Amino acid sequence: MASARATSEAPLGPRPNSLGEPEPDSGLLKGKRALVFAAAGSIGAAIAREFAAQGAEVFMSGRTESNVKTVAGAITAGGGQAHATTLDAVDEAAVGSYVNGVARDGRIDVVFNAIGPLTRDFGGGKRALDLTADEFMVPLTTVVRSSFVTACAAARHMTRQGSGVIMFLTGSPARPHIEGATAIGAAFAAIENLTRHLALELGPVGVRAVCLRTSAMPDTRTIKDVMQSLSATLNVTDEREAQMLASQTVMQKSPASSETARVAAFLASDHARTITGIQVMSEIR
Repeated sequence: MASARATSEAPLGPRPNSLGEPEPDSGLLKGKRALVFAAAGSIGAAIAREFAAQGAEVFMSGRTESNVKTVAGAITAGGGQAHATTLDAVDEAAVGSYVNGVARDGRIDVVFNAIGPLTRDFGGGKRALDLTADEFMVPLTTVVRSSFVTACAAARHMTRQGSGVIMFLTGSPARPHIEGATAIGAAFAAIENLTRHLALELGPVGVRAVCLRTSAMPDTRTIKDVMQSLSATLNVTDEREAQMLASQTVMQKSPASSETARVAAFLASDHARTITGIQVMSEIR
């Protein structure tokens, strides 16, 4: 079963620009209602905070009630709109009931799913021949299943209202470039294929499907676990491992979850209304 990624809090409100000066939020998502699944983890929480900062009313869910409520509470304390619900995003019936409930009170403009299993559960770092079939299937039965379930539940309402954005998240293993990412790479590739199919089927009624493929974000739980494992295996310092990750990106700098969230907010906004059926790549060589 998938678990929510570890929470990292950040204040809601103006953030500093490259000169260290406050940069006001632009209200890209003002008036929109967004569903964020697995919203208590580092990526889900960053997405929820950014969506709220950009004016969206955010409906957050996750498996651990206290974690989801903590993130939602920080958003509302900062002046944003957020609602917290305990939910297993792999459970099709529970997701359908939850989404229907949200839709009864208004539109569903955006859906984002940040679910992800623990690296050790899917044999992260193991070569393909060393994986068990059960390990290989973990990302497929969690990430892929949940992404399909949540996207379809939201899409049924979006098609009736004639608009909406379905957002998926994958990583660089979707295009194999390193050993040890067989299972998660297969899941990411499946999600990118699903993105294209949904874009083709739902585009004529005004619904977009986009995928954000990002390189490793060192401030997330998953990548922290990977870095610790690799540092021990390669006998290098954490700092050296971080440099190695950054060297795999075009700009030689790993993205932070907050930066990924800003890209997601743009893709969810009306400014990106012509973008659908593709993977938008963040910091990948």
